[in-house]
Amino acid sequence: MRRTALWTALPLGWAVIALMPLAWAGPPPPAPPAPPPPRAPAIGRAWPVGVRPPVLRGWEPPTTVYGAGHRGVDLGAPAGAPVRAVAAGRVFFAGRVAGRGVVSVALAGTDLRVTYEPVRPSVEKGDRVAAGEVVGAVEPGGAHCGTATCVHWGLLRGQTYLDPLSLLPPWLLNSGPSRLLPVMP
Repeated sequence: MRRTALWTALPLGWAVIALMPLAWAGPPPPAPPAPPPPRAPAIGRAWPVGVRPPVLRGWEPPTTVYGAGHRGVDLGAPAGAPVRAVAAGRVFFAGRVAGRGVVSVALAGTDLRVTYEPVRPSVEKGDRVAAGEVVGAVEPGGAHCGTATCVHWGLLRGQTYLDPLSLLPPWLLNSGPSRLLPVMP
């Protein structure tokens, strides 16, 4: 009873402050950092096109399943350039999707699948391919890379997109021209 009398005696502003002490405690603690995106084992042995093609657009993982992002890597390559399997596997799909040539390879001994587009396939579904083997040629045109010709290289584990560059070992990613240093006596 005494408590009721105290509450009724306080001005309305004080009662609200007394009832909501957490609102004045400051901002909430920061959210824990997001876990790093999943990676694939570095089993690749070759770039899909060229020796060290320019990356025109990198991998940008979406924040949600249907969210915005870039679910692969765009590699600059001239039309007609050979497209090679980055690792050994079996051709999962080779054909046209939405007017573009697509080759998809299930990588041997993994639950991973790589895709290359726009590519004119030179393989068929079910073919086994070795790392570095030609699976098609870059098709001209397409609006994916604007005015540049490119290959969109994707990597999937189930329905989850991963960074395809994670397939390549660091020595292949960072390789540049060889430089010989002078021998010091």
